[in-house]
Amino acid sequence: MINNDWDIILEEEFNKPYFIECKEKVIEDYKKHICYPPINKVFDAFRLSSYKDTKVLILGQDPYHNPNQAMGLAFSVPKGIAIPPSLVNIYTELNNDLGCKKPTHGDLTSWGKSGVLLLNAILSVRKNQPLAHKDYGWMTFTDNIIKLLNEKQTPVVFVLWGSFARSKKKLITNSRHLIIENVHPSPLSSYRGFFNSSPFSKINHFLEATNQTPIDFCLED
Repeated sequence: MINNDWDIILEEEFNKPYFIECKEKVIEDYKKHICYPPINKVFDAFRLSSYKDTKVLILGQDPYHNPNQAMGLAFSVPKGIAIPPSLVNIYTELNNDLGCKKPTHGDLTSWGKSGVLLLNAILSVRKNQPLAHKDYGWMTFTDNIIKLLNEKQTPVVFVLWGSFARSKKKLITNSRHLIIENVHPSPLSSYRGFFNSSPFSKINHFLEATNQTPIDFCLED
């Protein structure tokens, strides 16, 4: 399904009754309605960042629900699609923090390839209906992803922006990991502490301190 070590690690999970039921509900809804991301991209975050290579988890809630936006990576949109407001604010903070030039696109694929798991807690959505799939079982699945990353011996950075993401903090129990939590980068809350919080430099300082390669967060146009 994923074509890296996640397939082996998640084999038992994929065969649990709740996941089989979730899969059936998702497939049925994709048949009846327009849903996002494209069904073949639902697991793209895992395809880009294997379990072994995941150094950073950035947690979102559910995919963008407007046409052509969702691509299976939290906060990311394909090139050629208008950059969503939350990602605009992420780019502003990235520029403030690391001096990265603000890109003209919203495609975060290169982060995924560098070991950043861009995970939405809910992996699919119906067009124009945010949280439409929240009760399908996805959150049980992604909670278990967080628990699996919590078990890694290599330290991981967990980035929790907003009250929903921060509610998952209880799943991260090993002190070897770093938790970065803050308000959501949405225009509704970003002014309450997101700007000038320096999350990207904090991530890289921690990775360097734990003998890991830092992430190149700067994106090319």
